[in-house]
Amino acid sequence: MLRGVIVRAFNSYYFVQTANKVAMCTLRGRFKKERFSLLVGDEVEYTATGEEKGVIEQILPRRSMLRRPMVANVDQVILTFAAVNPDINTALVDRFLILAELSGLEIVICINKVDLADTNQLQALAGLYQRIGYPVLLLSAKQNTGLEPLKQRLFGRISVFAGPSGAGKSTILNALEPGLALTTGEVSAKIGRGKHTTRFAELLPLSGGGFVVDTPGFSFTEFTDVAAPELMHCFPEFAKFAGNCKFTTCLHHKEPQCAVKQAVQEGQIAPKRYDSYLEVLTEIREARKGF
Repeated sequence: MLRGVIVRAFNSYYFVQTANKVAMCTLRGRFKKERFSLLVGDEVEYTATGEEKGVIEQILPRRSMLRRPMVANVDQVILTFAAVNPDINTALVDRFLILAELSGLEIVICINKVDLADTNQLQALAGLYQRIGYPVLLLSAKQNTGLEPLKQRLFGRISVFAGPSGAGKSTILNALEPGLALTTGEVSAKIGRGKHTTRFAELLPLSGGGFVVDTPGFSFTEFTDVAAPELMHCFPEFAKFAGNCKFTTCLHHKEPQCAVKQAVQEGQIAPKRYDSYLEVLTEIREARKGF
């Protein structure tokens, strides 16, 4: 049997990327009876039934599953922001980081348009997140600078790009992979998708190995499914202090003898990060009151 990755699903057909081709496959009947939900990103084994056609015989175990959008085996989230136009701000970065943390995937922060930014301000912002432990990549897609470290991180992995509009995600991808838009157009024509009518997640192969996820309207902005106790775990720098709080149920808000609040006062946790935490905590609590 041949092995590959589902790069797109369309009308009960699954397009499986192997090393050198894409095969249009159907799903073996027993999986349909089991109501197995096959996702883009799933690794499968299939039997060829013709030229670039086949039947999926085995579905390999998943390493991970991203729920928004539904994609299997994603390895990392590349959170992408523009240094300017629109100006970057820590509150927005933190909101994306919260739900990226909930995904359980590796996180890389990518800041584009650095050629237009104030160097000192940019270094201060990058330093804030690097001290927490997040990799921060500074680049300019239009100037074609700083792209190599990002390219190395994409090699051999499935990566999803997320971030606010205007960050230059498409520009970055086209700079990394010249002709990617052309490739997307050709694949779209083959499987019945128009250039600007993406409605389902799709994996786009990179020539150096690996895939990037192309999805419609993908963003990390909603907190409807987040419980208040979960939120603190989305701020990794809280962890080494939280165990010293007086109450094991401490939410680091109004509770007395809170070690996290003490760490903020002592400068061991950045006040901007703590402010972001409180802002989202308030939103979660307000949303819960409506139920």
